[in-house]
Amino acid sequence: MVLTFLLMAFVIGLVIPLQSAVNNALRNTLHSGSMLAALVSFAVGTVALAVVGAVTGQPFATLGGLPRVAWWQWLGGVMGAFFVFGTTLLAPRIGLAAMVSLIVAGQVCSSLLFDRFGLLGLPVRDVSWIRLAGAVLILGGAVLVNFGDRWKG
Repeated sequence: MVLTFLLMAFVIGLVIPLQSAVNNALRNTLHSGSMLAALVSFAVGTVALAVVGAVTGQPFATLGGLPRVAWWQWLGGVMGAFFVFGTTLLAPRIGLAAMVSLIVAGQVCSSLLFDRFGLLGLPVRDVSWIRLAGAVLILGGAVLVNFGDRWKG
């Protein structure tokens, strides 16, 4: 099961550049800005989640508990919208490799903090020197992807 989850995480990583490119094409087709393309993308995603939820028998009645949700728990949707908007805006401006390398570097840095301190109720996980070295390598890779061509010859 763990291998399946690791593979799923890798596939999600493979899809992020594709999602950005698709949303950029949508923006171009609509002759709109990144904001409207992100809105359409989120609307389609919402419909897709509703359909999959209905097909898999999700207990939609539990949504009656939404008034009890803490204010900060609503921020996941805001962050998701920022991600989709941001990648739609950035992909054509800085390129997919530059964008994704910086996104991954940022994700690894913040993820180590979440693991170390068990933030927002997540389990505490050790941050060893080997994991820190991996993060440094990822940061170095992001620097090379974004600036390496400027340093050669």
